[in-house]
Amino acid sequence: MKVSISIGAYKHVDVPGIVEIIQQAEKLGVEYAWSSEAWGHDAVTSLAYLGALTDKIKLGSGIMQISARTPSMTAMTALSLDDLTNGRFILGLGVSGPQVVEGLHGSAYKAPLSRLRETVEILRMAFRGEKLRYDGDYHVLPRPGGEGKALRLDHPPRDIPIYLATLGPKSLEYTGAAADGWLGTSFSPDHAEAHLAHLRKGAESAGRTLADIDLHASCNVSVGEDVEALIDARRGGVAFSMGAMGSEKTNFYNDAFKRAGFTDDALAIQRLWKDGKRREAAERVPDAMVTDFGAIGTADMVRDRFKVYRDAGINALTLRLESQQSNAAQIANLEQVMDLLPEQN
Repeated sequence: MKVSISIGAYKHVDVPGIVEIIQQAEKLGVEYAWSSEAWGHDAVTSLAYLGALTDKIKLGSGIMQISARTPSMTAMTALSLDDLTNGRFILGLGVSGPQVVEGLHGSAYKAPLSRLRETVEILRMAFRGEKLRYDGDYHVLPRPGGEGKALRLDHPPRDIPIYLATLGPKSLEYTGAAADGWLGTSFSPDHAEAHLAHLRKGAESAGRTLADIDLHASCNVSVGEDVEALIDARRGGVAFSMGAMGSEKTNFYNDAFKRAGFTDDALAIQRLWKDGKRREAAERVPDAMVTDFGAIGTADMVRDRFKVYRDAGINALTLRLESQQSNAAQIANLEQVMDLLPEQN
């Protein structure tokens, strides 16, 4: 299987350490590195830096928030990164959530899928070298009533892949219809149709199949003999996703777990988290909400689990490894996990 890793926040990981880990990952055969963007650091700067210090690994934004930039600025940033990485850049986009969009960026969160669709359409125009003339519900170029005119970006056309990080059914359908790749989270190969059914429906509506989409799924990976301890160590992260990654009304991670059959658990954990009972929220996470959404256990268990992801149709895993380790330990952990990966069918 193809493998990707995430670039950690430099607030929590020293920058030379990030570089060493990515460089070693490249040598081990990791094909992608994704930089995140939440509310602490941007998804762009690290990729520009790493572009000069790596040779083969594909560098992607995982993800740029569409609310943080205009579509034209996103296009210019993508073209710049494509230049700086010698064509290794992948543009990963997502809508984020209302707490970040409205609270941090001061933008309206209304109709996020429509905004995402319009953004992608403008980006495709820009990458094709067309004049940016667009009349959408949320983006109008040039701005009417002013002195602006439709402009073409001063850059040769480029075919930059666009991957979308989506979780809701309609957003997944759009991803299946329009994107080059999917950046999946809260995915379980045991409940794969909770995501893949919607991706497939969208793909078929556009005359495509799932084989036309690069399907990446995040996978929490922990290898060891004390399986229960490994599971316990992951409960807090699940509780955080259920309670903190969105508002009580809008939490796509929580909704994804509900679609996988964990409605009562997801709601109970969310309620405890919102009430400030963080420890109780983590304790409320059942084993299955950890083990069904990752590869946890002995080496043999993890090897078999990777095959389940492959057989479910996932062709690339984004490994979520233990980050609270020394650089040497993280690299050794990654090397061990790489040896457990199966061949793609």
